Amino acid sequence: MTNSQMNPKVDEFLSNSIKWREEYVKMRHIVLDCDLTEEFKWKHPCYTLDNKNIVLIHGFKEYCALLFHKGALLKDPHEILIRQTENVQAARQIRFTNVEEIVELESILKDYIKEAIEVEKAGLEVKKKTDITIPEELQSKFEEMPALKGAFESLTPGRQRAYCLYISKAKQSKTRESRVEKYVQHILDGKGLND
Repeated sequence: MTNSQMNPKVDEFLSNSIKWREEYVKMRHIVLDCDLTEEFKWKHPCYTLDNKNIVLIHGFKEYCALLFHKGALLKDPHEILIRQTENVQAARQIRFTNVEEIVELESILKDYIKEAIEVEKAGLEVKKKTDITIPEELQSKFEEMPALKGAFESLTPGRQRAYCLYISKAKQSKTRESRVEKYVQHILDGKGLND
């Protein structure tokens, strides 16, 4: 690993890290051995190939992880990739709770990183789920207010999905209707559920 590969912002991130510093340093060495460019994105060390994100190092309260941006496309023969939540479509994590786990998996981690690089070089993309079921109550509001339908369709698929999930989770039609009413102006303003 040459110093030219090392990003000063990542050095700063590491020196300010308390909880997972040793683990981050080990992960960094492993990733840099795979000839990726070290960048600093979303306040975390991110490793790229031709400006395309391959893997990110991040930490949480319970664990630290390598996050593969297109992890859903990796073969995962060791069954170590984890989907953070059911709404995450492409990214997958390999989680650690201590540096020994990282050391133990070093050669496997390099294999996964090399496969992630090949996936990127091949130009593979994760197919995003676009099948959004529009709740009946929202559909009837669209018929009543065509402008609402247009505003809804111009939202990102993720925002559309969030609204549909939120509305359809209500058991009673009356509750679903009141949820639609509550967010009409939000949708018209081009905002997501949590904006």
